[in-house]
Amino acid sequence: MSLKPPMTSVSARPQIPGLTFRNLHGPQDYVHILNLITGCKHADGVERADTLETLTLTYTHLTNCDPSRDLLFAEVNGQVVGYNRVWWNLEENGPWIGTMFGMVLPAWRRQGIGSYLLQFGEERIRQMAAQANDANPHGYFYAGMASSSETARMALLEKNGYRMARMEYDMLRPDLENIPEAPLPAGLEVRPVLPEHMPLIFQAMNEAFRDHWGYVPPSESDYQEWLHNPRSDPSLWRVAWDGDQVVGSVQSYISQTENAEYGRLRGYTEEISVRRNWRRRGLARALLVQSLHAVKAAGMLEAALGVDSQNPNQAFTLYESVGFRTVKQLFFYRKPL
Repeated sequence: MSLKPPMTSVSARPQIPGLTFRNLHGPQDYVHILNLITGCKHADGVERADTLETLTLTYTHLTNCDPSRDLLFAEVNGQVVGYNRVWWNLEENGPWIGTMFGMVLPAWRRQGIGSYLLQFGEERIRQMAAQANDANPHGYFYAGMASSSETARMALLEKNGYRMARMEYDMLRPDLENIPEAPLPAGLEVRPVLPEHMPLIFQAMNEAFRDHWGYVPPSESDYQEWLHNPRSDPSLWRVAWDGDQVVGSVQSYISQTENAEYGRLRGYTEEISVRRNWRRRGLARALLVQSLHAVKAAGMLEAALGVDSQNPNQAFTLYESVGFRTVKQLFFYRKPL
């Protein structure tokens, strides 16, 4: 490949008594990641309800990431106080992206740990990029993300030269009353989801998402993670068929753990997708309306979803038209290698 990223050393580690760094040793370390998430989410205004089960699922099906090399823990006197994990993806007809994600407990911020972990991440990403097989005309980038409430992470990324490349909206429908009517387009039908439908649904969803910013073709690990997601409830899904073809779906779910933690009854109407040849006919609206009725029938009082602020199919306008309103933003950052 023509690109040969410079190999530089991570800067000197912070001078904090008892501070050490190490990689992930195995599944026994997942509890440390869970403790970090729990210790950071309230301070950062991030709503999460991770469990050891969901973390194990994620780490069992990682793609382009070996956490024994690509994850670094920061410990002080044996207590894990931060971490950073990196992985890479090649977007379809787009750039090579090396992404990092991590956090530092609030009590240990502003002491250089976050900067050191970020530099570790960049060094690993440079090494990954140097091993890429071919030159990419679309470029090579570092990437990170932060919710609009994660001011510390945003500051760290921007201080190190990252710039916002895209934004996603978190949207909420605060009640499930007065759901509008939206009939299915003629010739299409919604059918109950059966186990043998799962490969077709996954394939159709990813075909529809090929138009989205940052799309990466899914791996077998991605399929297995989707298939075995513990929050998945196909009884809530609304999948449209045209003959023997899946043409659109909304894959709603309810996180009972999250609802218990935050004292609410919320369902999520997510993975809203319609294949190209069936767009502009009202199918997405019809499936979304049916999904709102489904989560309401399951006892929920509100619904939420996320959407790309520049979705090419005017999804934001659609969601507003059925009662969703923006409550938060998620920022995606990039920096050229």
